[in-house]
Amino acid sequence: MMKVFYRLLRLARPFWKRMGLAVLLGFGTIASSVGLLATSAYIISFAALQPSIAELQIAIVGVRFFGITRGVLRYLERLVSHSTAFRLLARLRLWFYQKLEPLAPARLIQYQSGDLLSRIVADIETLEQFFVRVLAPPMVAICIAILMWFLMGAFDPRLAAIIITFLTLAGILTPVLVKRLSRGTGRQMVGLRAALNIALVDSVQGCADLLAFAQAKRHRAYISSLSRQYVQLQERMSRVGGVSNALSGFLMNMATITLLIVAIPLVNAGRIDGVYLALLILAAIASFEAVLPLPSTFQYLESQLAAAQRLYEIVDTHPVTMDHTETSPEPNDFSITVRDLQFRYETDPQPALDGISFHLDQGSQLAVVGPSGAGKSTLINLLLRFWDYDQGHISLGGHELGTYRGEDLRRIISVVSQQTHLFNDTIRGNLLLAYPDASEHDLIQAASQAQIHETIQGLPHGYDTWIGESGVRLSGGERQRIAIARALLKNTPVLILDEPTANLDALTEREVTKTLYGLMEGRTTLIITHRLVGLEKMNQILVMREGRIIERGRHDDLIQAGGFYYRMWILQTQSDALDILLEENTSGSSLAQGSVR
Repeated sequence: MMKVFYRLLRLARPFWKRMGLAVLLGFGTIASSVGLLATSAYIISFAALQPSIAELQIAIVGVRFFGITRGVLRYLERLVSHSTAFRLLARLRLWFYQKLEPLAPARLIQYQSGDLLSRIVADIETLEQFFVRVLAPPMVAICIAILMWFLMGAFDPRLAAIIITFLTLAGILTPVLVKRLSRGTGRQMVGLRAALNIALVDSVQGCADLLAFAQAKRHRAYISSLSRQYVQLQERMSRVGGVSNALSGFLMNMATITLLIVAIPLVNAGRIDGVYLALLILAAIASFEAVLPLPSTFQYLESQLAAAQRLYEIVDTHPVTMDHTETSPEPNDFSITVRDLQFRYETDPQPALDGISFHLDQGSQLAVVGPSGAGKSTLINLLLRFWDYDQGHISLGGHELGTYRGEDLRRIISVVSQQTHLFNDTIRGNLLLAYPDASEHDLIQAASQAQIHETIQGLPHGYDTWIGESGVRLSGGERQRIAIARALLKNTPVLILDEPTANLDALTEREVTKTLYGLMEGRTTLIITHRLVGLEKMNQILVMREGRIIERGRHDDLIQAGGFYYRMWILQTQSDALDILLEENTSGSSLAQGSVR
């Protein structure tokens, strides 16, 4: 954990001037409290002797001065410390996202979305207390201890030794005891909070399925169990906090009694003027304000370091793909060549791709078909450099794929996938994701080519209509057309279509396929699909099974060969014909019933 602590200090290093100012203001605030109580005690004690008012003027001014400065300095200290903490949190969020982004998607598969959300939100917010409550208070306490040493030492060295002893006990012994009592609790709280976030996110995302399978009550009981455990840990921390407060108060009172026991004989002996007795006692009491926050600081330090450790678990992960050059080569053309390609996932003993070879000329279309698990999506992941291949070669425009920076490579490739993510934004916002500087004319032209413009115009607010999370307010076909329009706006020379018509009914599938033909014109296109609709126009078709190419050729040639492709085509043709017949019958029945009514 010390390593994590030092790493957090390095993250805070750019803000050391602000943090130093916060410490200085914190010291000034508590020093003003000491001065306020001390001068107030002096005025009351000296006034009992009925002196001239002129003799009290300096002390009176001192009370006013310390009273005003305490309020002003406290406000400035809170302003600077929290401003610094929020700036640090903003830097942490940006730093964490910058580290997280290169890991997607290969390294993030093992994490649940709720867990990642907990890390990037709750864990980072936990570290606010580290920068506000952990770093500054100990330094303020040390400064106050030095001040009290000189203040008490000016009257008698024994008084200085007493106050330093009790400040040390309250500032070191009590936090150590509290840390021992709460050992393991902070780490458990962080882990349990993450589990609770995961369960809540899963329940929201899978609410419909939980209701459909009558498992809502069971899942609710699981969340309730996690919540009770989390509350129990919070109660344990609160009890430890109560013990620390009681012990700190006890030490403060013992310091007061001990100072009185030592100081009263000194007053009787005439070594200390009696009017200063109350001043010394109240100044000592005020100085404990500097050490009272320390036990709670160390009480929650474990949870803060545990939260930081969860962040570093991801940050320290090395990306699967690394950019080896700062500049990407200029492609000679936009042809793609794959030769003897082999790839295996880390968790899978069997190769996902085994000896794949093909060539795709610029502007031509290639379809890769096969059943689920054949390795089609893996091929896309390698082309986009989400993973790096083990053996073989992939070249784009005459250059090895690894010589391109991932960001530059993805600038020249558009992807329309089966699970296109639409953000909870307007249609305009989702389209501008592909081309932020697109004009209204560009948006309309792309939407028209994707055959979605008229549908958008029919919505309540046109292109400014909010479509909900993941585009839930749109149908499957409309979502796919939005994805196609986005690809048209990006206007790249290479196009990859990953199961673009999956999960669509037969009629909608044929309409979307026609739209895709317009998108493919003049572009080097690779279609990945297990559906054999509209492949007659492909220049070449590869048939994959278990990571290998078992057939290749044009559609008509593969049909005549009567192999695996032919069997897939027969089964899907019969199934699609039945689906279309059922849809037409259903539509006809609805029209007939409407006419009867």
